[in-house]
Amino acid sequence: MANIIITGANGNLGLAVTKNFLDKGYRVIATVIHEDVKKDLGAHKNLHTEVVNLTNEDETQFFVQRVLDKYNKIDAAIMLVGGFAVGTISSTTTKDIRQQISLNFETAYNVTRPLFQHMIENNYGRLIFIGARPALKPDAGKDLLAYGLGKSLLFKLTAVLNEEARGKNVTASVIVPSTIDTPANRKSMPDANADEWVKPGQLAGVLDFVISETGSALREAVLKVYSNA
Repeated sequence: MANIIITGANGNLGLAVTKNFLDKGYRVIATVIHEDVKKDLGAHKNLHTEVVNLTNEDETQFFVQRVLDKYNKIDAAIMLVGGFAVGTISSTTTKDIRQQISLNFETAYNVTRPLFQHMIENNYGRLIFIGARPALKPDAGKDLLAYGLGKSLLFKLTAVLNEEARGKNVTASVIVPSTIDTPANRKSMPDANADEWVKPGQLAGVLDFVISETGSALREAVLKVYSNA
């Protein structure tokens, strides 16, 4: 049985992704930020849920080590934890930028750092990050400056990881969705055409493909999942 870590598993995307991998027969090690949201994931014989503050490097490393001690091998990790902020350069402070880097980059880096070494030693592993269009396109990022800057570091990290893992069966990929069809996004953008947005289930399917044997030939992948948005 393959073991996969999914961070932010109780979010709208996280719930869909977690269900998808449990249905496919994976053992899912899920992280949430509060004890009271563990119930959102329900119960499953192959689901292991832990409360972890992924912005805390020491706490995250202890979590990864516990998981490795318990299951011996982690085959993949999908980093879904993140944050969002609106603001142009005139309204964005360095505090805003630091917060977005902490939520969107450090939460992924703190999991990746110990896992990457483990995967290199085992000559197998899949690391998947969730990017964002504002990190790639200035016209999309000018009103989301801190958010775009925080997400942009994931692309650089992915490139460095893939270079270091060259010749190994260890890959890092970035999935870049457009607007995801979630209740929160529908509420905040009531006049938008949600039919054009990416569905959580569609993203879950893309993640499944990247981790699957079919997707094993992918290298240095940046996959833009925009639908019609």
